[in-house]
Amino acid sequence: MDLDLKYIHIGYLIYQCVVENNIQTSRICNFLKCSEEDIATMYKSKSLDTELLLNWSKLLKYDFFRIYSQHFILYVSPSVEKEVKEVGSSFLPQFRKSIYSQEIIDFILQKIKTGEKTKLQVIKEYNIPKTTLHEWIKKHKI
Repeated sequence: MDLDLKYIHIGYLIYQCVVENNIQTSRICNFLKCSEEDIATMYKSKSLDTELLLNWSKLLKYDFFRIYSQHFILYVSPSVEKEVKEVGSSFLPQFRKSIYSQEIIDFILQKIKTGEKTKLQVIKEYNIPKTTLHEWIKKHKI
């Protein structure tokens, strides 16, 4: 199953990571200080508390928060992005949207390669600059 960054079910993704890494339930229970029933509930949960997600990330050595960051990069509306940038003097650190991870680039290029989306659709739907997209296509020879 491909990761659908539009509809995130974090419990399922954690479960998949546990299976892939063959992590024993007893180890998870000890690390998270919870019962097997709690773990089963987490696997079924679409979202989790951030502290709990941080602990899962540490245990599985995988940055689950990045999934949400990539969702934000792909699906934030341009008007929301503009509002965030206009705030300017914030206590919180400001991040540039223009820094695309390799996973994002691969995701976008796969959509074009399979014909699921056209270049124009990608530019409009994900708000990716035309020149950036063309650089990716040229670099990856699609």
